[in-house]
Amino acid sequence: MKIEAEQVRGATVLRASGRLDGTATADFEKAVIDAMAAAGGARVVVDMKGVEYVSSAGLRSLLLAAKRAKGAGQPFSVASLSPAVKEIFEISGFGSIIPTHARVEDALGA
Repeated sequence: MKIEAEQVRGATVLRASGRLDGTATADFEKAVIDAMAAAGGARVVVDMKGVEYVSSAGLRSLLLAAKRAKGAGQPFSVASLSPAVKEIFEISGFGSIIPTHARVEDALGA
């Protein structure tokens, strides 16, 4: 998994690509936690356009990030889910737990 951080209109956008599975979760969690800390309470969006697969371990990582953000009062969401990942979110019910957006621009309020 590859994760790149970018500042866009006062928010941190994490652009993820590859597979979010058991082998990638530790790096993913560290990247998200570091981004949240660096953002200082500002919005964090995970752009998942390049993520081709999310395992149950990956969903757990996203849930931990969402819970951490909620506890800190920090806006957190995901955007640009591929059709396969969107289906995983729908089947698992994660679409009702973590705010999802069709595009990063929508997550940023554009």
